Amino acid sequence: MEHYLLLRIVHAVSAVLLILGLIAHVLLLWKAWRGGDAALLQRKLRRTRLIALPLLALLALSLPVSGWWLAHLAGWPLGQLWLLASSLLFVLLLPLGLLLAGRLRAWATLGDTAAPARLLRFALAYAGLILLVLLAISGLMGAKPA
Repeated sequence: MEHYLLLRIVHAVSAVLLILGLIAHVLLLWKAWRGGDAALLQRKLRRTRLIALPLLALLALSLPVSGWWLAHLAGWPLGQLWLLASSLLFVLLLPLGLLLAGRLRAWATLGDTAAPARLLRFALAYAGLILLVLLAISGLMGAKPA
């Protein structure tokens, strides 16, 4: 298999896994929260913070590197509008991810006490914004010139 095609497949699979992983963890935590079992919710929060978030961050940080490599192999200049816009969106994605990690940490430190609604709304808003930015970046990548 040619290197370009293999890298393109790995890049696309990483992007899809990142989006699906975010959706899965939002649904997982929401379902655990709705269930009302504080011990189960704490286990899921701990697993999300210690295992899933670093893996999702690694996937997210690998995307610009593999994307740059793809652009280099294809011979695309890095000054194209779709590349610049996706780079700016990725820069926006980084602080949103850190804010979400902070909200999840604050939620986990509450222990068995009920989380305030404001904390849950902020965590959900950050996750929603991250998902929106990821979908916008994926849309820009899909709409690129062939």
